[in-house]
Amino acid sequence: MSGDGRLKIALQKSGRLSEMSVGLLEKAGISLTKSRDQLLCRAHNFPLDVFLVRDDDIPAFLATNVCQVGILGQNALLEKQALFAEKYAALEEVMALGFGRCRLSIAAPTSFEYRSVDSLNGKTIATSYRGLLEAYLRDKGVEADIVTMEGAVEVAPRTHLADAICDLVSTGNTLISNGLQEQDVILQSQAVLIKNNNMDSELQEIYEKILSRIRAVLRADNSRYIMLNSPIDSLDAIKAVLPGSASPTVMPLQGREDMVAVHAVCEEEVFWTTMEELQRNGANSILVVPIEKMLD
Repeated sequence: MSGDGRLKIALQKSGRLSEMSVGLLEKAGISLTKSRDQLLCRAHNFPLDVFLVRDDDIPAFLATNVCQVGILGQNALLEKQALFAEKYAALEEVMALGFGRCRLSIAAPTSFEYRSVDSLNGKTIATSYRGLLEAYLRDKGVEADIVTMEGAVEVAPRTHLADAICDLVSTGNTLISNGLQEQDVILQSQAVLIKNNNMDSELQEIYEKILSRIRAVLRADNSRYIMLNSPIDSLDAIKAVLPGSASPTVMPLQGREDMVAVHAVCEEEVFWTTMEELQRNGANSILVVPIEKMLD
């Protein structure tokens, strides 16, 4: 399927991660048209086809070269590599994307006397992430039985199937509603871009172009453009306050010899406290705007 000169990327077919992954491609200027079965999107302005599949199937799509690139939760990639190291070892994590954040945690009933991971010795743990859990327990020297579940892991202690669980946590509300308390974090996860090593020179060129666009989108999303007026004698102090800005542009203000205009791209969040500190240092007419596109 890779001989038509079009790069193939696998994305999660539904959920928040899917929406944000598609949104990332759209921000990168790629217009997608879905097929009738909703499993394939074809870009009509870029040589890219998008496969919409289950998240735990994405590594297999890359390992068999059905797709060359994928976006999925880091937890899903590492779980596959923990279970099938040889099959998925060649898949490369290219970059973290900053969305889909969650954590893989051990949780136990509030009545469970949990002091440390050693408290799990001889206990039974329910999880959908057997590979990562086994590796964690082995590293900690803990011997416990593992029950693999495909869903509703949080009910396992209540139904006496397990003493504790290991599951993905975002807000923690599901744990609380099931009488569970988060104890140890095994993995901090987020969406990542991955690739295989089976691209010819034509696909490699397409890949590098889309990678450049994605990096530009992420940088723009995390940056702000600041414009302000500064007294000349306060310029050094104001430069020191500007977050993540190495070299702002300084321009004269017409009719003012004591003031200059300062423009800067700040690659960190700009908070109200930052603006207030700029103001305390003599800045005025402070304007902070989002950046739609940015390319080095």
